[in-house]
Amino acid sequence: ALNGYLDELSRIGCQFKGFEDGLVDFHAWLEGRPVLLCWKLGEDEIAWWHELDGGYAGRRPLTP
Repeated sequence: ALNGYLDELSRIGCQFKGFEDGLVDFHAWLEGRPVLLCWKLGEDEIAWWHELDGGYAGRRPLTP
């Protein structure tokens, strides 16, 4: 069952980053360029983003 959920995330273009942090990245466009929206287990909403090559350490808030 769990593999089914992970497969579904992959099919819709999400990148599951692992169980330890419960981190998921979503492809999106921000100000005319491709970025990754970033959600972590325990966060109420998707409120962070980072550059395609930026990773978790480069997260920035969607709203300043």
